[in-house]
Amino acid sequence: MNILLKPIVTEKMTSQGDKFNRYGFLVAKTANKLQIKKAVEELYGVTVDSVNTMRYGGKVKTRNTKSGLLVGKTAAIKKAVITLAEGNKIDFYSNI
Repeated sequence: MNILLKPIVTEKMTSQGDKFNRYGFLVAKTANKLQIKKAVEELYGVTVDSVNTMRYGGKVKTRNTKSGLLVGKTAAIKKAVITLAEGNKIDFYSNI
């Protein structure tokens, strides 16, 4: 099972990475904090200080079309915000 799905690279997460040494990831819904910590430490070779997780339910979306009202739902996701120990950094742009 792949624990880390993708990093969250937004303006807000970039500023938190610079100021507070925090990085965000989209993770598997069934992953717990210990699994997330171990996956980040193995993948990036850093020391994780703390892990905070958030679960978001999918939103119901509707739109009007010629054939009538279409109703759908976006996917539910789980986010993890990782705080690294002093002196550790993650560079998402190193292999571009």
